[in-house]
Amino acid sequence: MSIRVLLVDDQELFRDAVAVMLARDERIAEVATVGSGEEAIEHVRAHTVDVVLMDIRMPGIDGIAATREVLRVRPGLRVLVLTTFDLDEYVYAAIREGASGFLTKDASAAELADAAVAVAAGEQVLSPRATAAVIGFVRGGSPKVDPDVALAGLSAREQDVALALATGASNEEIARTLFLSVNTVKTHVKAVLARLGVPDRVHVVIWAYENGVLRPRA
Repeated sequence: MSIRVLLVDDQELFRDAVAVMLARDERIAEVATVGSGEEAIEHVRAHTVDVVLMDIRMPGIDGIAATREVLRVRPGLRVLVLTTFDLDEYVYAAIREGASGFLTKDASAAELADAAVAVAAGEQVLSPRATAAVIGFVRGGSPKVDPDVALAGLSAREQDVALALATGASNEEIARTLFLSVNTVKTHVKAVLARLGVPDRVHVVIWAYENGVLRPRA
């Protein structure tokens, strides 16, 4: 895989140093840099980009608003949030806007490159601890709709897969539990993501808790 990366950060020294390191990775064909959310949006409009590494806290258009807009401009784009903090409400908000995960800024160059390649391949980068924290942000609210209504658009098998995804199960685990092949599970996962209108598995977790399909343990 050879990908094109856009690094968005208002700290010039940080983005220049990271860009140099990323450019050394043979899996990354191109690294462009910009210093603001506004510039990120304009760059995505004008150039082909596979993955955006997005600083979340910037003056002007912040990483949350910029994530929402670049994904509106290019729906197939993948966004990976960069933050100084391990997890906070800003990260959760960016994930709700469609980001595929996050890394802290003290991540190594190899970790950043691996994460960029992973999200470009359709995966998400979010640790189990982070997933639990994201769920914590949606615990207090009331479900948006009745769980039966939320599941109504899925076939019986897709409901099984969606519920398994919401618990964080891997494709292999789902295959063993439902007595399916891994390839069949992958097909069902793609169908579930499309029917729910979410970009990846992390958003299935959020969807399940927001709609009362799963309830957090006390």
